[in-house]
Amino acid sequence: MKFAKVPSSYRDPSGFVFFQNGKVFRRVNVSYKQNFDLLIKSGLYKKLVDAGLLVAHKEVNFKDRESLAYKHLQPQFIPFISYPYEWCFSQLKDAALLTLKIQKIALEHGMSLKDATSYNVQFLEGKPIFIDTLSFEKYTPGNPWVAYKQFCEHFLAPLAVYAYKDVRLNTVMQAHAGTIPLDLAAKLLPASAKLKPSLLVHLFFHAGSQKKYSEATLIKKPKKSFGKGAFIGIIDSLEGAVKGLKLKTSKTVWTNYYDPSDKGSYRDESLARKKELVAKFIDLAKPKSLWDLGANTGVYSEIAAAKGVFTVSSDNDHTVVEQNYLRIKKNGEKNILPLWVDIANPTPALGWENTEREAFLQRPKPDTVLALALIHHLAISNNIPISRLASMLSKSCKTLIIEFIPKEDYRVKLLLQSREDIFADYNQNTFEKEFGKFFSKVKKVQLTNSQRTLYLLKRKN
Repeated sequence: MKFAKVPSSYRDPSGFVFFQNGKVFRRVNVSYKQNFDLLIKSGLYKKLVDAGLLVAHKEVNFKDRESLAYKHLQPQFIPFISYPYEWCFSQLKDAALLTLKIQKIALEHGMSLKDATSYNVQFLEGKPIFIDTLSFEKYTPGNPWVAYKQFCEHFLAPLAVYAYKDVRLNTVMQAHAGTIPLDLAAKLLPASAKLKPSLLVHLFFHAGSQKKYSEATLIKKPKKSFGKGAFIGIIDSLEGAVKGLKLKTSKTVWTNYYDPSDKGSYRDESLARKKELVAKFIDLAKPKSLWDLGANTGVYSEIAAAKGVFTVSSDNDHTVVEQNYLRIKKNGEKNILPLWVDIANPTPALGWENTEREAFLQRPKPDTVLALALIHHLAISNNIPISRLASMLSKSCKTLIIEFIPKEDYRVKLLLQSREDIFADYNQNTFEKEFGKFFSKVKKVQLTNSQRTLYLLKRKN
């Protein structure tokens, strides 16, 4: 059988994920037979799937000549794969609580998670969902949780560092394969974090014990029995630690972007007209998927999502991504995935041979891109020529809804206030010329009470 094995699915001897004819499948190896059968027969799989905690699957038949294969599954489709360092604080927190909830339920069914990595969680219909069906193993009474350290490094340490220090330390998480090592977290966290008993135990003491035993690997210590009660106690303690972490309230220049009291924001009638035009352009484009780049709190993402369009709603400002996610969570919206991504410096390819985690721009492209109130930031704040912007966006979508904001606009004036205007080519004629190399113009509309222009463009060829 010929298949394209997913590069990130090679570490687990229990099986792997692969593509065939554009569809995603998972192979279960014979070595995982006992645990897979227990997952199904114990009722754990049904319990988790019915609760929306684990991706569902159906068994399919493949003519696989390899003796290692036990079963083949076709899992529930996840429209866009994202990574923990692209999530806002509350997304990572909800993913952590999901993992602990699953571990508790697994124990009730005589099983346990052997993996507790944040990569085992994705977001589907606005909620976190566990995607690794092969992470469950039979619970052996007396054994401690093998995934304890992994959970602390993938979830608890990053959340604590975000809460006590700065969310922008997600770059540390990205640099360490989706984790913040315990010893590094202990150094980054302030002394006040030690006043919280759960952090003192699970991060500081845990980091100290890791160092101690790594330096004395040849010393054999007696194995102590770890009862089920103690196991549940650890999970409860971790759950309390995660729930107790709160992000400090902060405001940025973009937090109240759509507030009419903000001088640079749209007036009510202008905002309403822009929403009406965006909705009309989306209807003309008829996308099944859309990226809203520079989405802020997702005002325009909501328009696409309400039309049944799956929308990746990204921004480089964590505060507005957090607001976007919390709104989606509160309203139960299902078609928006908020991500913390800077399109001027998007997530790179990471992992072994730079293939385990795809770069943001390497992942499946949308039909349509929304680029509203964005181009002036890229061209002026980041010195990206309009020609490069046109080229990049032409590789990202079939149709483009984009807003051009001239130098006379208040927001552009603010950008130029503290620097020399070296942007002679930043004008509407250059914009239309450069984008015209890649796109055909479908619609062009001047916005009400504004010098801004909204375009609907269709990629050539």
